[in-house]
Amino acid sequence: MTINQALEPAIRVLGIEKSFKDLHVLRGVDLEVKVGSIFALLGSNGAGKTTLVKILSTLLKADAGTATVHGIDVAANPGGVREAISLTGQFAAVDEVLTGRENLLLIARLRHLANPGEIADELLNRFSLTEAGDRPASKYSGGMRRRLDIAMSLIGSPPIIFLDEPTTGLDPQARIEVWQTVKQLADGGTTVLLTTQYLDEAEQLADRIAILHQGTIIQNGTLAELKRLLPAATVEYVEKQPSLEDVFLALVGGDAAGGTAPAGRELT
Repeated sequence: MTINQALEPAIRVLGIEKSFKDLHVLRGVDLEVKVGSIFALLGSNGAGKTTLVKILSTLLKADAGTATVHGIDVAANPGGVREAISLTGQFAAVDEVLTGRENLLLIARLRHLANPGEIADELLNRFSLTEAGDRPASKYSGGMRRRLDIAMSLIGSPPIIFLDEPTTGLDPQARIEVWQTVKQLADGGTTVLLTTQYLDEAEQLADRIAILHQGTIIQNGTLAELKRLLPAATVEYVEKQPSLEDVFLALVGGDAAGGTAPAGRELT
């Protein structure tokens, strides 16, 4: 990392716009993500979260605006961006025929890294998968499969990782396992941009939270800053502090299609 890369944000987005024919998905998105932080992009289905991640990871081209990742212009040098990032999508991209260790070996060899066996063993240990390393990935639980997926994405030590709704479809215990893994990434200095529609996920993980609604960022701040947007807690029989769910619903009103789901507090 150069001095400039260390000083500037890991990710900077200015005025990003994206439309698909007459559907305006992103309408001028601005955000910055600090190096080594967990940044949660929170929004309901169709808000444009995945579209923005695809633009930042060079899978889509923006119609307008600029973005830099690890100090590299996304449009001007997509190859350089791809060398600096890893992307984990909504569904684990593991080969279920191969064992966990074989999945890791495959990626290490594709990246032409020295000592792929050592890399695989270190990641199995880091993600508490050593005992399962010689079992086919098809035999893994949802949480184990997702942990393996994230471990594969870290081969080559990318400084920035995009996690696009990483706990979609997981049971509560598996979600907690993934949360612990994400926290470990940030503790190790990796910058994480996390998209989610689970309010508690953003509360648990994020250093900063941006709420994406109808193609724009309508609020951006720490959890404490967002909570201060609502009136202070009132004392009746118990003291009730506003939750992130309260903040989100107050900001977007009835525009979030379908509201929130009581179980898991998921935006739909």
